This record gives sequence, C-alpha cells and structure tokens, in this order.
Amino acid sequence: MKKITFLLIIFVLTTSMEILSQTRATSFNQPPEWSRNVIWYQIFVERFYNGDPTNDPKPENMYSSSADPVPAGWKITPWTQDWYQPDSWAANNGKSFDYNLQYRRYGGDLQGVIDKLDYLSDLGITAIYLNPINDAPSLHKYDARNYHHIDVNFGPDPKGDNLIMASENPGDPSTWKWTSADKLFLKLVEQVHKRGMKIIVDYSWNHTGVEFWAFKDIVKNQEKSAFTDWYSIQSFDNPSTPKNEFDYKGWLNIQSLPEIKKINITTERRDGLPYEGNINEGAKKHIFDVSQRWLAPNGDVSKGIDGFRLDVADQIPMGFWRDYRKFVKSINPEAYLVGEIWWTKWPDDLMDPVPYVKGDVFDAIMFYQLYRPAKYFFSKSDFAINARQFADSLQFQWKRLAEPYRYSMMNVSATHDSPRLLTCFYNQGKYKYNAKPTDNPAYKTGKPDKETYQRVKLYLIHQFTNIGAPHIWNGDEMGMWGADDPYNRKPLWWKEYTFQPETRTNFQPGKKTFDKVEFNSESYNFYKKLIQIRKENHVLSYGSMNFITADDKTLIYSRMNKDAQIFVLFNMDNKKRKLKLPEKNQYINLLDGTSFYGNSVTAEPLSGFILKKLTKNK
Repeated sequence: MKKITFLLIIFVLTTSMEILSQTRATSFNQPPEWSRNVIWYQIFVERFYNGDPTNDPKPENMYSSSADPVPAGWKITPWTQDWYQPDSWAANNGKSFDYNLQYRRYGGDLQGVIDKLDYLSDLGITAIYLNPINDAPSLHKYDARNYHHIDVNFGPDPKGDNLIMASENPGDPSTWKWTSADKLFLKLVEQVHKRGMKIIVDYSWNHTGVEFWAFKDIVKNQEKSAFTDWYSIQSFDNPSTPKNEFDYKGWLNIQSLPEIKKINITTERRDGLPYEGNINEGAKKHIFDVSQRWLAPNGDVSKGIDGFRLDVADQIPMGFWRDYRKFVKSINPEAYLVGEIWWTKWPDDLMDPVPYVKGDVFDAIMFYQLYRPAKYFFSKSDFAINARQFADSLQFQWKRLAEPYRYSMMNVSATHDSPRLLTCFYNQGKYKYNAKPTDNPAYKTGKPDKETYQRVKLYLIHQFTNIGAPHIWNGDEMGMWGADDPYNRKPLWWKEYTFQPETRTNFQPGKKTFDKVEFNSESYNFYKKLIQIRKENHVLSYGSMNFITADDKTLIYSRMNKDAQIFVLFNMDNKKRKLKLPEKNQYINLLDGTSFYGNSVTAEPLSGFILKKLTKNK
C-alpha cells in the first residue's frame, strides 16, 4: 500500500511538473510556450464571410485623395459571381481587370468571422491571424486612416462610428472612445478566447495612408502642423506660387503610403536587410498607445489580443523593434510577435531571419524560407530538388536558429501575398515569379489536375509533421485555387453557397472554358485529419527531427521525444518503392488507422505515411 501511495505521489508530481512546464511564464528572450502548439488560420476579413449586409462598404468610406474616385455606378459584387466576370460598373470604364479589382468589395466583416468561429473550431484551429482591420479606405487596409479604431465597414454602424471618431482628438488617447466596430472586435476576441483560441492582428508601423489623421493635419497646416516630424517631408507648399510643392517620402516611392520618419540611423539602410536606428518619438508614442489599447482594453489583458503580425519589418530600424518588444512584453509577457521578413532581393534571395529571432525582437517570422524548398521538392517543378537537397535546406534553416525559435515559427505556405497553395503547385515556374495571368498569360489559374491535388496532400503531411506551427491561408482547406495577389483574395467558397462557374481561360484568347466552383469536402477532411494528428501527438510540437533516408525521391524522417516516436515517409517517384524503417516494430499509420509489424512498407507512387511506433521509447 505504501509503495502504491509513493508511486501515486511521484506520478502526480511528475504530471504537475509537465503541466507547469507548459504553462510557466515565458522569459523575455523566449517565444511564448503556446506558440509551438497552435494551428494558425489567417483571415482576410473582407473576403471571409458577410455576416451583416447592413454595413456593406459605400463609396464615401472608400475615398482616398491619393486614388481615383470610386467608379460611377459602383456597387457591391455578389459573393457567388464568377471571379473573372467584369462588374457592371467596370465593364466599359477603360481600365484593366486588375485595376478594377482594387475597387471590388464583397462585404465580409467581423460579424462574419464570429458567425464562422464554430466552423474553425470544428476544423481544429487554435490561433487566428487577422489581416489589417484598422480603419482604412483600401481593400488591403495597410493605408490606415486610424490605427486606434477598427474599420467602420467591419462593424454594425459605419455612420455612427464616423461621428464618434470625429468627436475625438486622435493624438490624445484620453479622448479615445470605443466605436461599434471596436466593441464588436472585442466581442470577437472574447468569443475566440472562450473557444480556447488565440488571436493576433496585422499592423504596419512603417507607413500610414494619406487619410491618416496626422498626415492630413500636415497637408492642411503644412510646416505649422504639430506632426511634421512624424513623416519624411521633403518640401512644403509655397502659397505664393500656383504649383503645389508639397512632397514627401512614400514607402517604396508609393505616394499613397507616406512613410513614418526614421531617425538616428547608424548603419546603411538597404531593403531586405536589418539596420540600426529608430522612428520619430511622436509616432512611436502613438504606436505604443495603440498597441496597449488592443493588448489591454481598459487595462484588462484578459480581454485583449494575443499579439501582432508586423508588416514589412525590414523597413523599420532594429532599435524601434527592440523597444517595441520591451513595451509589448511589459503589458503581456505571453504576447506573440511575428515579423514579415521576406526578400533580400526578389525573386531569388530570401532574408536571413537570425537577426530578428535572437530574443530581443520577434518571437517568430512568417517562415517562407521553409516553404520554398518544400515547393521545389513536393511539386512538379522546373526548379526541382531531390530529397537530400531538401533535407539540407531544412537543416540549414534550423541550425542557424536557437532551438526555441525553430518551434515557434509560423510555417506559412500560402498567404495574402502569394499564390494559393494548389495554384502554386499547379505551375512549374519559379516561386512567386510571374505568378499571375496579367504577368504571364500562360500561368495556369483554373482548377488543378489530379496529380497536383495529390502532391499538395503530400506537402501537407510534411507541413503538419514539421518543426514549427502550421499555418493555413483562409480557403485553402476548402480546395480554393488562385494566382498571386489579387487573385488569391477571392471570397471564400462556403458550403451553403452555389457559385457561378469560374472562367478558366480568363485572359487567354480563344473559346472560353469554365470550372465548377464549390467547397471541397475531401480537402477539408484531409486538413481536419492532419490537424487532429498534430494535436493528439505532442511529439510533433516538441520532438526532435532526424532524417533517416533522403535519397533522390525518397524521404524518411522521425519526430521523437522520450515518450513517442513518429516516422514520416514519402515516395515522390512515379513507381512503387519499398521504404525501410530503422527497426522492426509494431506501427500504426495515423492517416488511415491501419497497423502492421515489420520494418518496411510498400509505397505507391506519390504516396506518404505517418507511422507511429506503438512501443514507447526507452
């Protein structure tokens, strides 16, 4: 009896220590523990779901002084319309299809996200990343009118919200109020947390839009404005001349995106490389105030968001990012900061993530660096690599990262800035190069062939058994296809809708052909299965990764910790192969539930396995 009691005490203590290790407070220079366990789902709100047609956008809320007026006769586009069908207001305006797409709106909103939270829960999602929802006139919303408010068309009362904002002094946080859109967003946060999920939002602290309140004050008051130091103003208007001499620096010389002024720069500034410096103190204080507003609404961290995705992070000096981390973590030590670190030189050279994930800047980056070699291994590609090259590419990325940051990475494949996963695999060219029909008329934009679907399945097996947190671009799990931006931003193919067939030949001459557009249940169920496997086997979130075989078109690796071992096997050949495991044992294939005893499997062409060893590791 004493022995049993002693063992029970040991078991309880051990279990308690394991739970404590997974919930302990995160030190400043470590990513939050929860970040390695999540399944990310990225939402582009305007195209996600229209939960409230009464708040649909109107031309007055799309106005920007840097853009052409909204076309005459403009109206909301029906959700189920053929993507390539010109809108009635655009049919004869003489502008290109891509130009007109920037004015197209479908009415997706925050109520739509709330309405579909149960769908996300059923899929198995545990973390949501929202593209920008700050108040802004454009579709993409990186051209903020207000950082500290949610876009009026994402909430239930656009007119009332505009009146509330007009009553504030936006430069004084003590005057800030909560609009109906703000309150609905806080309700979304509450509902997300109630389901055990996390939520982060997307901001660009590098630039605003020309309708941003501080920039408008400069336009109005010129050098007399209190905000002239917030931006890089190159010249003010001379009222004694008929010409308007007002000029400023726009991000990448884009005049619709005036850039926040950088100061105290001590190293060379080059796109795609980190540099030392900071940003204007007034703008910095405002950014900190906005961040605090969403991290701890009315001082309550439990009602706030769980972090930020930070746009074009290489454009902002490292001194700001270090200060920003200190500030955010002082409010919520468990907040997650993920940076967009992408191209040193497009389309060939990807950035080195190391300077950004050493413990003083971000907790993760969007890990495009891991996806590109996977695309070249798993898809049929003009830039194909073999299994050894692929394994070497992965090991190169991991070895230059400190171990905790390997596991906290956001492992993206498709996003709002790249072709959808299926379409990326369907085309054999260089990743994200000439990846839309207006750049390359031969780029395939329609429903992929059967082999592409199978290759994507194999890639997904890898993504969900890899080190780092898997990420899904909204709609990929529905089987959606689409070229690079803006063709990756179609309204989602919800099961309850009946869609018009989509033009397959779009910009190509000759007879038009069409694809059936519908929710793909087989794709959805496969994602759901992989998410379940990931969540039920903690070794996939915590275990080490070891390559066993990397031979031409055969790849085998294991994920292992002290309690479990899983083997992941791929045959990327067009003929059967016998794949050997390191030892004879009892295994279960987690993909279909079948089990066997042995040390090898016969793999059909283009096939994969997730095999769990049924005896515990010693």
